Amino acid sequence: MPEVASRLPHSARGPQWKWWICGLLFLATVINYMDRQTLSQTAKNIKDELRLKNEEYGYLEFGFGTAFALGALAVGWTADRWNVRWIYPAALLGWSAAGFLTGLATTFWVLFACRFALGLCEAGNWPCALRTTQRILAPAERTMGNGILQSGAAIGAILTPLIVELLVVGPGTWNRPFLVIGAAGTFWVFIWLASVRSEDLALARPEVVLRSSSPGSLEAKDSADSSLAHIYRDQRFWVCVLLVVVINQTWHFFRVWLPLFLIEGHGYSQREANFFTMAYYVATDLGSLAAGFATLYLARRGLKVHTSRLLVFLACALLTTLSLAVARLPDGWPLRGLILLLGFGALGLYPMYYSWSQELTVRHQGKITGTLGCITWLFSAVTHPLVGRWLDQTKNYSPVVALAGLLPMAGFLGLIFFWRSPALAGQQEKE
Repeated sequence: MPEVASRLPHSARGPQWKWWICGLLFLATVINYMDRQTLSQTAKNIKDELRLKNEEYGYLEFGFGTAFALGALAVGWTADRWNVRWIYPAALLGWSAAGFLTGLATTFWVLFACRFALGLCEAGNWPCALRTTQRILAPAERTMGNGILQSGAAIGAILTPLIVELLVVGPGTWNRPFLVIGAAGTFWVFIWLASVRSEDLALARPEVVLRSSSPGSLEAKDSADSSLAHIYRDQRFWVCVLLVVVINQTWHFFRVWLPLFLIEGHGYSQREANFFTMAYYVATDLGSLAAGFATLYLARRGLKVHTSRLLVFLACALLTTLSLAVARLPDGWPLRGLILLLGFGALGLYPMYYSWSQELTVRHQGKITGTLGCITWLFSAVTHPLVGRWLDQTKNYSPVVALAGLLPMAGFLGLIFFWRSPALAGQQEKE
């Protein structure tokens, strides 16, 4: 199917091709999260064998987050200057190599350097993926497409504990998953290059954008004289800043600390923690896909696209507030069930955020995605060492767990009070 599609002229691309490409974006995100998540799934083993404190573990995430922030800016600007067809596989090969080398680390500082390199390269996934969905999908389809690619994060996180369970079998074996997962990314590059031509994702020229957009759409208004300064002055950009910070603080807190919360906070064994986190990421995957389907369903039933996204975002944000109960409950099925519901909501927030950020610009999509990514990862980078220090001193997970799930509601309030669409946005929402 992709080989046949690649021989067709761009204007003749059918719906099968664009959803195939969304599938490749999904697969890239799977690989991205497998390389990223291996550290947290082996955190207890690494802490024991390298004699690390929770604060030092937090600093590994600080290095990753700081590098991710820098990489998001660099790749964001690059994606608007050069063709994503080449940038995307280069980034993927880079983060796969960094993941592989992590398995060869023997000291904290070597581990830190590998983690920094991983963050620098992994940052390329989202500017490249969002530029791709923006170019190949209509506005009403983007939340669904973004839900597909973001669900790859959950699938990667589901597969990682299984691989850890199979490969980490005793002292000195914590590095095996890093080596296996790091080597796996090469295959994606060949599939991507066989499926996508340079002209499919060529940089948007004003005349091409005008021909391919319906009258009055945001894309049609994104003319040659639009500037980054204008976008940064747009009130919606600052709403997106709020959104990206709050939803990422929630998601990445549980991504980084959930295994240790189960092991150190509730007495789980490594095996029990691995299997429960697999269930957790199944729930998050369902949340991401459900958010995309629900938004598309509501839009096709007559609701405006923005209203559909807003309702689904509220539902997901309410689910993350279950952290208040998660922080206080003892171990048992009520606790586990609420954690699964919380995860469902946490990843379900992302497709709507991505779609709102894509309304800001066509010409500067990579730069905007990179800027937003840089901001949120700087916040995350600072947070994890502080959480680690708190846990070293108090051994008490409850306050940080409770707070982590409340933040997305601030994003919903920001949307209600400060999101102001252009006058012609209503026409775009009907596309």
